[in-house]
Amino acid sequence: IQVYCDQTTDGGGWTVFQRRQDGSVDFYLGWADYKRGFGNETGEFWLGLDKIHLLTNQTNTTVRVDLMDWAGATRYAVYDHFAVSAENRNYVLTLGSYSGTAGDSLSIHRGMAFTTKDREHDNFPPDNCAIHKTGAWWYNSCSNSNLNGKYFQGGEALHNGINWSTWKGYEYSLKRSEMKIRPANFVPN
Repeated sequence: IQVYCDQTTDGGGWTVFQRRQDGSVDFYLGWADYKRGFGNETGEFWLGLDKIHLLTNQTNTTVRVDLMDWAGATRYAVYDHFAVSAENRNYVLTLGSYSGTAGDSLSIHRGMAFTTKDREHDNFPPDNCAIHKTGAWWYNSCSNSNLNGKYFQGGEALHNGINWSTWKGYEYSLKRSEMKIRPANFVPN
């Protein structure tokens, strides 16, 4: 497996599994693509749910979410435990405690299975959240966060964009997002 490692943020040791930065890769894809992974690790990409499962189930893992808005301001969220189950459980999200500056937009998705446009596991009966939000995620009721939404050039009034509601609200689409993991017991050099 070829992966992108971040050796600078907060002491390094991070394996990046998701990046959005310019809209060059279409993230409105189906189950098979999210299972396998897509994009290019030097640009926009999703590592793949099978790989994320393997990486997060060998040891206790921490996740960090780095975000940037269209003015260049940055925020982050860290969860002290992060794991994704195997495909036979639909990649259920396990999540620990939050810390950071972006606000906690992920905890409401704790315990949720992954939803794509062709496979629905959310708690929103009238609609498939992946279709409504134009991107796959661990949806509960289509709100709070979706970093795999449609990439827009600009941030306002875009409910189906790259969203982290506790920072910029429900209808602001971010310029950049990056999700990364490392062992919880990692000690920086």
